[in-house]
Amino acid sequence: MNRFDRNGLTRFRARDGVLALLVCAALLVVFKGDGLRNQGERMDPGWDRDVVLFFGNPAGEIADALPFADAADDALAFLSPDEKLESGGGFENVAAQAGGELPPVTKDAFEPATIGAAPPQKERLRTLLVTGDSMAQPLDAKLATALSDKGVKVERDVRLGTGISKSFLLDWGELSTQQVKRRTPDAVVVFIGANEGFPIETGAGQEVECCSAEWAALYANRARRMADTYRQAGNARVYWITIPTARDADRAKINRVVNAAVKVAAQPWASQVRILDTVPMFAPRGYEDAITIDGRRRIVRNADGIHLNDEGAGLLAETVLARLGQDFTY
Repeated sequence: MNRFDRNGLTRFRARDGVLALLVCAALLVVFKGDGLRNQGERMDPGWDRDVVLFFGNPAGEIADALPFADAADDALAFLSPDEKLESGGGFENVAAQAGGELPPVTKDAFEPATIGAAPPQKERLRTLLVTGDSMAQPLDAKLATALSDKGVKVERDVRLGTGISKSFLLDWGELSTQQVKRRTPDAVVVFIGANEGFPIETGAGQEVECCSAEWAALYANRARRMADTYRQAGNARVYWITIPTARDADRAKINRVVNAAVKVAAQPWASQVRILDTVPMFAPRGYEDAITIDGRRRIVRNADGIHLNDEGAGLLAETVLARLGQDFTY
């Protein structure tokens, strides 16, 4: 007799161990058979998944037919590390929330080229509106000259000294609405930002100083309203030009925030609102009076260190015309 027998203890045989394992397996099938099936369904396709589901599917069916699995889940729920997610924020509720604070993403948010889709058929450009503050000069004249003999009517509406954050002088939300009603342009070129950085009032009547993230969000919402007006429910194209970095450091800071806000503003309508970024063209390493054009250094900025001169406006006009040509015939 071995030591366990001498102490009066029972010795378990191999058969007893196998029997105990079978009992445990049966209990697992009864109480958590669905867990084995669920685990198999989460696995990537392969032979191992097939093996797990071979045993898991019948085990799950047994568990489903008996009440013990639900009872076990309820009894042991306090041990689960998972939160009970019933806040109403699931993806199935997105459509219901669309009429409230969370608008849905629409097809207008996707530029066809970015998803490999065929671009829409080009339509003829008949009316082009060029608008903005003093930044839009002499770009407007350059575009009018280039398109005048191609049957395109170029409407030039430049409002000097105005700004999106400077609404006490001119409300661009109202102006953009009037411009569209009067002209119904096929395309709109927007070049504005020389007079920004003013405090913007929130809906609660509080003024937010430039240039925090809150200010940028308020500016972006104003720019988004303008862009939405100009795109005319998807029937027009908008070409919003960012501000080239100014020489003055304070102005350059405002430029950076304004440009970032404009890019965010256009996101819902990437298929209709194009952002033409002037910074890589005119200030890739910060402000420069001159850049290399066709192998030669040429001055492209006015003496004020803000606006483009005739040379710079001509270069920008070529970029705008090339982008227009991707969307329209003329």
